[in-house]
Amino acid sequence: MARTIRIQSEPFSAAAETAALTEGRGDVGAVVAFTGLCRDEGGRLKALELEHYPGMAEAEIGRIAEQAENRWPLLGLTVIHRFGRISPGEEIVLVLAASAHRQAAFEAASFLIDYLKTRAPFWKREHLEDGTVGAWVEAREADDRAMERWS
Repeated sequence: MARTIRIQSEPFSAAAETAALTEGRGDVGAVVAFTGLCRDEGGRLKALELEHYPGMAEAEIGRIAEQAENRWPLLGLTVIHRFGRISPGEEIVLVLAASAHRQAAFEAASFLIDYLKTRAPFWKREHLEDGTVGAWVEAREADDRAMERWS
């Protein structure tokens, strides 16, 4: 099974990553893609600053990717998470799950993004349009509830 996990500051191309995951593959019948974007939070957010602990973030995402691979019949998996200063409209995260059939791909992608939203070792801080720097952002209760369904 093909697995790619990257933590990077540079933007990514969902189309190019999907092509790389499926190139030369006749066994893949479904690829589910989730791209998370930075929102402007009603016009008040100028940028989101994301930090991570290098090495730990990749290892932790690898651990949850392995759980997904053991739970669903996946043929490929890509997880890319950006760090640094990200402006509204820019991509933050990409999850690609490939399988022979759509249901496994949908469920695995959903599982992975729920995990990334709640438990991945990233820290987010808001930079506001008025020039102030906000507090570190906590996971939302709705995200925690979404993650509970996988227990």
